[in-house]
This record gives sequence, structure tokens and C-alpha cells, in this order.
Amino acid sequence: MIYFLSDLHLGAAYLPGNKTELRVVRFLEQISADATELYLLGDILDYWYEYRNVVPRGFVRFFGALARLADSGVKITWLTGNHDIWLFDYIRNEIGIEIIDGALDKCINGRNFHMEHGDRLGNEAAGFKFIQHLFRNRICQRMFAAIHPRWTVPLGFGWSRHNRKYQAGMAARFDSPMRERILDWAETYSRSNPGMDYIILGHHHVAVDQILSTGCRLIILGEWIHRSTYACFDGKNIILSEFTD
Repeated sequence: MIYFLSDLHLGAAYLPGNKTELRVVRFLEQISADATELYLLGDILDYWYEYRNVVPRGFVRFFGALARLADSGVKITWLTGNHDIWLFDYIRNEIGIEIIDGALDKCINGRNFHMEHGDRLGNEAAGFKFIQHLFRNRICQRMFAAIHPRWTVPLGFGWSRHNRKYQAGMAARFDSPMRERILDWAETYSRSNPGMDYIILGHHHVAVDQILSTGCRLIILGEWIHRSTYACFDGKNIILSEFTD
């Protein structure tokens, strides 16, 4: 089985304690019996910045669960989102996870997948593009790293809290016009890439399973703030499910 999940937002101040992290760990422990691959499609952590010689506080149980999966032979691929964009080499080297900033096209068991977080789709605002460029600029990253974490970490989580109202209404806003923009993009992409079987996205905090006009299926993975949705692929079919324990 191959699993896909996104938008856990672990560490968010608006989540109660570490309940979400413990639920995610239980999920990872459950899938360890049959998982061969795991794809994390961004915003897994609500905020993360890797420093060269120190490790940010938190997520010990989650990272431990990932490490146990990786050590057992499960291939884990993490596609960064807009909240966990600053993943560099610590998790990659310590746990053995492939980190990808951007999209991934992959053939799995004869089926063609396109995967990405989805924050850069349907948003052409100049301000958004500028922020995306700023966050990925190496000079800006080094300048940010030079500031003591006692200021940058509260700043990062404060930015996340500031966006809480936006996140809370994302599912409602997806009904229009964002839904049309994403569907138009998915239709165009699938027509431009004949033979594409699945487009899998995160970011929008709503679970969607829709067949496009080309026959390609658009899967949006949902979130783990209010629900715990994920997708699994058994080599022939993909199912969008909700984890309950």
C-alpha cells in the first residue's frame, strides 16, 4: 500500500496540546504493517526552520515514527508546503527521507501520478509570488538563520496564528472561485499530459475526489486539524479515507 497525506500542521498553537501528533503517530504505526511508500504533501509541520548545528524543539514522537517506518524499508517522500518550506538536510540525512521543493511526477505500478502541495496553483497575485521568491532565496534564508531562534521561532508561529482565520475558512472558500481555478488548472494539466491517472494535492483543507473530463482523477487530501483524511493506493485503485481510532 502507498499512502498520501498532507496538512497535519503539527505544532500549531491552535491545536490542543500534542493530540494531533499522537493521532498521526498512531496512524503511522497502523500503516507500518502494509506500507511500502509514504508521500507527505506539505504543511506537515506548522512551522519549521532548519539550522546548521541545532535542532528546533518538538515533534520527537512524529520524527521517531517516521524513522521507524524508514528503518523498516518504507520509502518516504516529503514535498514541502508553504508552512514547512525550510526543510533542508537534517530530516533527509537523519531519517532517510527524500525532500522535494516543488512538484513530483511519478509512475507507480503503471499508473501516472502528479503530486504537489498546491499552494502555488491558482494564485497569480504579485505579492504571493514575491513572498514565494523571498522564502526560497538563499541569501534571505541565511539572513533569517543569522537571527537568534528566540525571535525567529515565535515570529514563525505568530505568522501561522495570524493565518488561522484564513485556514479556518479555506474549505468554504474552495467552493468558489478557487474551486474553479483549481479544476481549470487540473483539466489543463491533464490534457497537456495525456496518460496522467492521478493529480494529488494538499493545501486546500478539503477532501476532494473528482474525475476530470480526461478520465484523470483529482485528489485533494484534506487536513488533520478537524478531520484526519488521507489517500491510499493499492497498486490498482486509490481511495480517499478518514482515519479514526
